Amino acid sequence: MKTQNQTVRNTKRIRYTKWGYLFIAPFFLVFLIFQFIPLCSTIYYSFFKYFRSGLKIVGPIFIGFENYISLFSTDLPKYFGNTVIIWLIGFVPQIVISLLLAAWFTNTRLNLRCQGFFKTIIYMPNLIMAAAFSMLFYTLFTDNGPAKNILVSMGIVSSQFNFLASVSGTRGLIAFMNFLMWFGNTTILLMAAIMGIDPSLYEAAEIDGASSNQSFWMITMPLIRPIMAYVLITSMIGGLQMFDVPQILTNGVGNPDRTTMTMIMFVNNHMYSKNYGMAGAISNVLFILCAILSLIVYNSFTKKSSFDSPAQKRRGKVNG
Repeated sequence: MKTQNQTVRNTKRIRYTKWGYLFIAPFFLVFLIFQFIPLCSTIYYSFFKYFRSGLKIVGPIFIGFENYISLFSTDLPKYFGNTVIIWLIGFVPQIVISLLLAAWFTNTRLNLRCQGFFKTIIYMPNLIMAAAFSMLFYTLFTDNGPAKNILVSMGIVSSQFNFLASVSGTRGLIAFMNFLMWFGNTTILLMAAIMGIDPSLYEAAEIDGASSNQSFWMITMPLIRPIMAYVLITSMIGGLQMFDVPQILTNGVGNPDRTTMTMIMFVNNHMYSKNYGMAGAISNVLFILCAILSLIVYNSFTKKSSFDSPAQKRRGKVNG
C-alpha cells in the first residue's frame, strides 16, 4: 500500500510541475520572438551588404567581415570615446553622492527626519521621460534661456558663452541630465544593500573604538560589493547605449563637431539610411564591448575578501 501511495503522490507532483512550465512559457515565447530572433537577425545581416539607395534595395549580398573592417576606417573610435567620457562625467558624481546619501539615510546615529520625503524627491527625476528632460534643459540653456541669464548675472559665465556650442557645455549638460535621472535609483539600491548588513558588525566595531569613517570603509564598502558591481555594470551598459538625451539635445547631429555623437546615435544614422548591414556590425561591436567590460567589472568586484565565509573562500579556491 505504501508503495502504491508513493507512486500516486509522485505522479501528482509530476503533473503539478507541468503548470510551472505553462506559467513561464509566455516569458520565453516573448523573449524568443522579440529579442532572440532579432538578435540572430542582427548578427546574420552584419555579414551582408544590405542597404537602400533611393527606391532601390541593394542586397543582401554576402561580404563576410567587410562591414567590420570598414568600421575602423570611420570615426567609430571617436564616438566610443565620446560615449565613455560623457558617461564617466555623469557616473562619478552619481556614485559618490549616492553612496553619501545612502550612508546618511541608513545611519542610526544621525536618525535623519523626513527620510520618506527626501527619498521621494531624489527618486522623482527617474520618473520623468528623457525626452521631456532634454527639451526642458534645451529651453533653459539656450542662448536666451533663463538658466544662462541667471549664470551671467551671477558672473559665473560670460554673455558670449553658449552652452550648446561648447564641447564642455554640451557634454556637461548631457552628463548632468543623466546624473539627475539616475542618482535616486542608485541611492535606493545602495540603501537596500547597506540595510542588509548585520548591525552586530557595526556594534562590535563601535565597541572596539572604530570611527564612523572606519566602519564605512572596513565594513560597509566590502559587504556591498555585489550591489556595487550590479550598479556599475548596469550603469555602464546604459551609458554605452546612451541615445535619447544627446539625440534630442543636439537634434541628432552630435554638435559641436560631433563631440557628443554616441555609438547608438551612429547606429541610428545607419538605420535611418537603411544600411542594415553596417548597423548590425556596429550593434555587434557594441555588444562585444559591453560583454568584455562587464566581465572585467564583475571579476574585479567578486574577488575574495576578509568578510567572505569559509565556504565562500573554499569555493573560490576550487574555482581558481
